[in-house]
Amino acid sequence: MTTSNKTIKKSDKIIYWVSTSLLAAFILPGIFFLNSPIAKEGMAHLGLPNWFAMEAGIGGFIGGLILIIPMWKRLKEWAYVALGITYLSALIAHLSVDGVKAGSFAPLITFAILLVSYIYYHKITD
Repeated sequence: MTTSNKTIKKSDKIIYWVSTSLLAAFILPGIFFLNSPIAKEGMAHLGLPNWFAMEAGIGGFIGGLILIIPMWKRLKEWAYVALGITYLSALIAHLSVDGVKAGSFAPLITFAILLVSYIYYHKITD
């Protein structure tokens, strides 16, 4: 390996861990707010039942944990897929209910960070 390849590899690791840490900082605390009035109101606004909020919240928390634990390569793949589906489904739900507004596209920001994490995960592990 040349010096420039080591620099690229180090920068890839930094990008991976920064993007993955941002995701974790967004995803993991959500478990503590599943029953909050704001969360319940948001789900009701989208026409989703409370049980679905619990399922999505707990699933997201587990997925977030899997992303930051440095093992379980195959499980990480599934976590990336599940979280990606979650954020794209949130985008569809917001667009369906609220129409095209700036706030409707918020799930795309999280999806973009997830995509960066996924790409750089493969750069540092493959």
